[in-house]
Amino acid sequence: MDGRKLLKRYDAYKGEALFLRDENRFLRGDRDHYRREWFFTQERLNQSQECNQRLREENGRLRRQNQELTASLKDADDKKPAALPQFKAAVKRRRQRPGRKAGHPAALRSMPDHIDVHHDAPLPVDGAGRESCPRCNACLLELADHNRVVEDIIPEKVVVKCYHTRSGWCPGCRRRVESRAPDQPPAANLPHGQLGINALATAIVLRVTHRLPFRQVTRVLADLPGLSVSPGAIARQVQRAAGWFAEDYDKLLLELRSSAQVYADETGWRTNGRNGYLWALTDPRHTLYHVDKTRSGKVIVKLLGKAFGGTLVSDFYSAYAKMDCKKQKCLVHLLRELSESAEKSQAFAAGTFYRQSKRLLKEMLLLKSRWDTLGDAQYTSRVCRLETRLDQLARAIYDEPHARRLAKRMRKYRKELTAFLWDKDLNGTNNAAERAIRPAVVARKISGGSRSKNGADAWARLASLLRTASQQGKNLLETVKAMLQSKWASGIPPAMPAAP
Repeated sequence: MDGRKLLKRYDAYKGEALFLRDENRFLRGDRDHYRREWFFTQERLNQSQECNQRLREENGRLRRQNQELTASLKDADDKKPAALPQFKAAVKRRRQRPGRKAGHPAALRSMPDHIDVHHDAPLPVDGAGRESCPRCNACLLELADHNRVVEDIIPEKVVVKCYHTRSGWCPGCRRRVESRAPDQPPAANLPHGQLGINALATAIVLRVTHRLPFRQVTRVLADLPGLSVSPGAIARQVQRAAGWFAEDYDKLLLELRSSAQVYADETGWRTNGRNGYLWALTDPRHTLYHVDKTRSGKVIVKLLGKAFGGTLVSDFYSAYAKMDCKKQKCLVHLLRELSESAEKSQAFAAGTFYRQSKRLLKEMLLLKSRWDTLGDAQYTSRVCRLETRLDQLARAIYDEPHARRLAKRMRKYRKELTAFLWDKDLNGTNNAAERAIRPAVVARKISGGSRSKNGADAWARLASLLRTASQQGKNLLETVKAMLQSKWASGIPPAMPAAP
């Protein structure tokens, strides 16, 4: 064989061997790579199998718990009083069009009982004295008379009064005595005119009842009757009037202390830029406001006194525990706490404590509303059953934190949750106090509180008297004017006039 051919064949074999060696090295690397991938895949498969097994076990445990809870809920439904209706979940409904439905009679103001002024409004006449159309001057036919009643107000104007008084020195009292008209304010040596009874009463009602800032009160007085007065003067006069009514405020406090039920609430109130609190006490005929720098329990004890013998209705704030009297806690606050806890925790919302507590509280409120329709024996038996369900619900053991916390609260205030069921005149909610404090919250949002302690005390005093007068069906403006006139005439703190 030719040597050159052998060399060529040798070179070909050598090149093939080098290629196969490189390919072998590459395949070995792939093998090691896929071996590692297979190992990790096997590990993940084992972990997935273990996780699947745990999920299967947990699923079985949850199924068993679901069956137990369903059975307990069915037993509770069977034990529920048959006459009390079930409370259905709130359903979102499409918003209805406001106003009365088509076909209903219109709601109109009543006609005035008298007419003060009669005014003739004739038609235009032509050259011959005949009544004619104002557009085309044609003679009108089928003439008819009409009565169009219009109610209007007379624009006010400033009336400047000068009271001619006399004074003399009293040797017995050793002071100068000056005469004064019934509607004349106490004399003051000022370089300008004083505010009369109408202006002062109007300013008080605008400031306290209608919650206008002092600058807006001055604008109203300037725009309507044309009275020019500064905001500082209005503030000073309001404080002065509140000082005249100090004894009426104390009498109002005594009325609340002797009341059978008092509803209490508190909110924030800033005085001169510092945080404070506004307390509100109310019953069906009286309301009292008190501004204090603290929110502790000593405030409610100072207001109602240690010898208070009525029932105090409030929320679950701990300050009210200082009162040693009969109490009723607001069930609406507890229902609100249940709903808020359900929004925070899905486990709580899905538990039996949330559903049973919500149903029980609503049934308690519903049962109280049916006091007159049920007999005494039937009503008493149902109250006892509700109290038994409340005891069982509060004493049970729960794993969920919110359920444990609220069950503890039910155990703590057990007697204070059902006191209203045994008193016909007692309400199970604190809505009366919240309605009383809502105007104060609006006033705080408008004016930001008070600029001084004297201003805060004056507002609380006047707001208490005006809201009390409103509860008793009195005309606020006339009430303030009567109180001012009584004070100015006698010089002693006036008593609130009787309702008209």
